[in-house]
Amino acid sequence: MAAPGYPAWVTRWVSGQWRNKKRPPTLRPSRPLALADKVANRRERLTEATCITEMSVMMACWKQNDFNDAPCAQEIRMFYDCVAKAEKEWKNQNEDTLSSRGNLPSSKVNKLLKRFPQMTRYV
Repeated sequence: MAAPGYPAWVTRWVSGQWRNKKRPPTLRPSRPLALADKVANRRERLTEATCITEMSVMMACWKQNDFNDAPCAQEIRMFYDCVAKAEKEWKNQNEDTLSSRGNLPSSKVNKLLKRFPQMTRYV
């Protein structure tokens, strides 16, 4: 069985030749292709407010008792426990090197770029 005969334009297109046997223009970058010295500091995501319900229960108790701490001791303790738990989770989350999307935070990228600077000249 013989190979199928393709039109001439298909063979030129497949071989990389373009109109009038010219190659596409080469791309010349306007700046050298190197990483910058630092990246912008951005938050990866907005953090949600924590312990809102505990705080509202504590404030409602204060309002009912004319802002006296003694009758609201349990609500105050629940609020402080919630705050301590949220801070512990936040610290554990910051210790991880990668975010949930698998990207490094900008502070760690800047540290790495300082540690391994870009070579501007060859030796």
